[in-house]
Amino acid sequence: MSATRRQVLARSGAVGAGIAFTGALSELFAGTAAAHGKAGYGPLVPDPKGLLDLPRGFRYKVLSREGDELRSGEGKVPSNHDGMAAFARGSRGKNGGVHLVRNHENRVTGKIGVPTVKGLTYDPMAKGGCTTLSLDRGNNVLGERVAIAGTAVNCAGGPTPWGTWLTCEETEDRAGTNGYTKDHGYIFEVDPVDPHRTGAVPLTAMGRFQHEAIAVDPKRGVVYETEDAFQKPFGLFYRFLPKKPEGGRGSLRAGGRLQAMRVPGVPDLSAVQETGARFDGVEWVDVPDPLATETPIRLQDFGKKGITHAQKLEGCYWGGSSVYFVSSFAHSAEGSAGDHFGQIWRYDPSRRRLTLVIVFGPSTDIQLPGESPDNICLAPSGGLMVCEDGNGAQHVYGLTRGGEVYAMARNRQNTGTPEEPEWGEFAGVTFSPDHDTMYVNCYTPGTTFAVTGPWHR
Repeated sequence: MSATRRQVLARSGAVGAGIAFTGALSELFAGTAAAHGKAGYGPLVPDPKGLLDLPRGFRYKVLSREGDELRSGEGKVPSNHDGMAAFARGSRGKNGGVHLVRNHENRVTGKIGVPTVKGLTYDPMAKGGCTTLSLDRGNNVLGERVAIAGTAVNCAGGPTPWGTWLTCEETEDRAGTNGYTKDHGYIFEVDPVDPHRTGAVPLTAMGRFQHEAIAVDPKRGVVYETEDAFQKPFGLFYRFLPKKPEGGRGSLRAGGRLQAMRVPGVPDLSAVQETGARFDGVEWVDVPDPLATETPIRLQDFGKKGITHAQKLEGCYWGGSSVYFVSSFAHSAEGSAGDHFGQIWRYDPSRRRLTLVIVFGPSTDIQLPGESPDNICLAPSGGLMVCEDGNGAQHVYGLTRGGEVYAMARNRQNTGTPEEPEWGEFAGVTFSPDHDTMYVNCYTPGTTFAVTGPWHR
C-alpha cells in the first residue's frame, strides 16, 4: 500500500483498520491461554497530548525520552530506541518491579550515541549499545544507566532463560570502516541487574553478520538467530549449538557450532506463498567461517546443495515446542523469488519441520493498512503483539488465537509536516512478568512507554 493511502487513512481517523493476513493463526499460540470475547479492546482514542493513541480504559506513562539526562549521570538518553525485554526485579517472580534492557540502533553518524562507560565499552568509536531502566511495581523509574556501549546498530536480540539479554549488531562493518576501531557484527550478553558482570565481550562463535533477533530453546539450549541482510543474496536463518547447553550467565563465551538452515528444494523462502505449506527433513549445515574473515557468511560456499535465503528476516521468539521467525517483506524487484508483505514461519526441531503459518497483506486486501511486521511477542490474552514497520501510520497490532486482528496502539508523534506527516516505527514490545504492563518503544523520537489497563478483560 502506498504511503499516501496510509496517510489518508490515518488523517481520516480510520483507527480500527487492521492487518490483512491469511493463515492458521491458532498455530502460533500453543501453550498459551485462550482468548475470550471480542477481538481487541475497542477503537483507539485520540491522545490529546499527541503521543500515543490507546483503547478506552488504557493509559500510558512515558518512562524515558531521548535527550533527557540518564538518572546515572552518565550522559543523555541515546536515540533510536529498538529491541527490548523486561526482567523481574523481585525474587521468585514476585511483583517487585522490572529491569528493562533497551537497544539503541545508532550508527556512526546521526543522533545521540550511547555514552562510553569504563568496563562497558567495546569500541569507543561506535555509538550503539543498551541502556537499562529499573522500575518499581508502579512503573516509577528508580534508575537508568548504560548497560553496554561501543557497539553498533543494536537492532533486536532476545532474552535468555537464565535472565540476561542478548543484544545483536545489525552490521558487518570491519575495523577501519566508518571510523570503527574493532570489527562489528556480533552478539553481546547484557546482565540487566549488574552489566559489569557481563561487560562488553563479543560472542564471536555465534557468528559475525547482520544480526537481528534471537530465541533460545529452553530445553536444548540451542540459540536461533535471524539475519537482516539488505542486499541479495539475502539473509539466513541460523542455529547455534553451545558447548554449554545448560546455559547460565557467560556460558555462551565457551563457544559452540554455528549452522545455517537448508530447506531441500527451497533456495528462497519468499517463493512459498501458500499458508500451511510444510517442509519436512530440514537440514542444518555448518557455517564454513563464522567470523566472516574474508567473505560474508551468506556468500560462503555451502556445497552443491546450496543454502536457503530469505529477505528481511527480523523478529524471533520461542513458543511451546517451536521457534517462530518473521520475514518482514520480500520484493521481487530487489531480487527475491516472490513478493509478500510479511511472513511468520514456525520451525519444530523435534520433527525437523518448517511451516509457513501467516502471510500478511496488504496484497491480501489492499483496502486494509498494515504491512512489514517486525518485533513480536506473546500477549497476556493468549495472542500476539506485532510492531509495524512500514510506511505511513505506525501501529502495535494484536492478533488473537481466533484469527482476528485489532489495533492496540498508534504512534501520534509526527516527525514530518502537517501536509506530509511521518511517524516512527514501534519496536521492542514486551510485557512485564506479571502481564500487567506492556512496554514498547517509539523508535524516533526515541520514547519508551509503559501501557497499563484491563489486559485480562
